[in-house]
Formats: sequence, structure tokens, C-alpha cells
Amino acid sequence: MKKISLIVLMFLFIMSPCFADKISTSKKGFEKISDKIYDAAFDIRYYSDNNFTGHRINGYKTPVAYMTKEALAALTEAAADLRKQGYRILVWDSYRPQKAVDDFVAWLNNPNDPGDKSFYPDITKQQIIDGVYVALKSGHSRGSTIDLTIIKKDGSFVDMGGTFDFFGERSHPDYKNITKAQKKNRKILRDAMLKAGFNPLDSEWWHFTLKNEPYPDTYFNFDIK
Repeated sequence: MKKISLIVLMFLFIMSPCFADKISTSKKGFEKISDKIYDAAFDIRYYSDNNFTGHRINGYKTPVAYMTKEALAALTEAAADLRKQGYRILVWDSYRPQKAVDDFVAWLNNPNDPGDKSFYPDITKQQIIDGVYVALKSGHSRGSTIDLTIIKKDGSFVDMGGTFDFFGERSHPDYKNITKAQKKNRKILRDAMLKAGFNPLDSEWWHFTLKNEPYPDTYFNFDIK
């Protein structure tokens, strides 16, 4: 009897992360980035076909960006810091519906759809599946993660030594084979985001998640509109 109980407890321990995750369609607790950061620029890639799948992603009804109120408050601090240094933020993605992640996975599982190879020229589609690039669930769906870069106040380009959603080592924040100026630009963004309370990702220089995210176990699935 004790042995059976122990097995049951071990099973519950292993499975508990799955049971802890929740799906919600509520927008309560979210705000538009543009409502709080007046000079933010946007290039919402998944609303367009300019992304690795080559098509607009499910759930992106309009090219706007949402975040949890807590994450947006922290982002507002980072934007203010960057503004003092002569920069604005440009947002590529923030809150991402779970249905959008499901769309990524469907594309990955379709061998007849290569998408846009310019985003993964040095690896195969199978390596995207086997690697760390796309997961069944994304921190973006919890609402406190953002993909962004910096631009100058006049809207001109700032060279970060790599482009958004490029699947390769060049996207790693500590990638060595870029210029001193490009490294400096990455550091300017990273320092501002860390100071405001975000954690970086070791495979994407543009990706940051609020340290104390308000919904660590909830994945949201409302449309962006």
C-alpha cells in the first residue's frame, strides 16, 4: 500500500507543472503599450508575412501590442531611461496568444511549407523543431515578455548586429563576431531593460521577461485587436 501511494505521489509531482498551467481569454490586467509610451514605434511582425513562417499568424487581428500592466509599468521606466540617452523603443512582439504559438507549431509540422528561409538560412526546419527556437508554450503568452530594439529619436535605424527572429548564434546577446558599435548598442538596450526589472534570454538579444511576472502559470489566448 505504501509503495502504491509513493508511486501516486511521484506521478503527481512530475505532472504538477502541467496541472498548474491555466488558459485564459480575459484581457483584464492588460494594456496597450501605445497608451503608456507615447513615442514607442511598432513593427508587429506576426501581423504581417515578414516572419519565419511567411504568413500572418493566427490571433493577430491588428498591429498593436499588449502587455500586463505590471510589465508595461516596468517597460515605461526602461523607455524613459532610453529616451534620456536619445533613443526610442521599437516593438516587434509582446503579448502573444496561445493560438499564435499553435500556429507556429502547425507550420513546423508541415513539411511542405518552408516559410521564409532568410530567417533560418544555416539550419533545417527540423533543427528548429529540435532546438530551442519554438516551444509548445511561450512566455509571451503570459503577457510579460517583449521583443524589442532601439531606434533613434528621429526614427532612424540603430545597428544591433542582427535581425529579429534570426535562428542562429548571431542572435545570442554575447555573440562575439560583431563590431564594437553593435555590441555597445545591444548593451544600451540590455542595461535599460535589466535596470527596469526584466530578465534577458541567452539566445535572443531582443527578448526580455519581467522578473516578477504577475501570471507565471497562466497562458492567455485572446485575440490582439
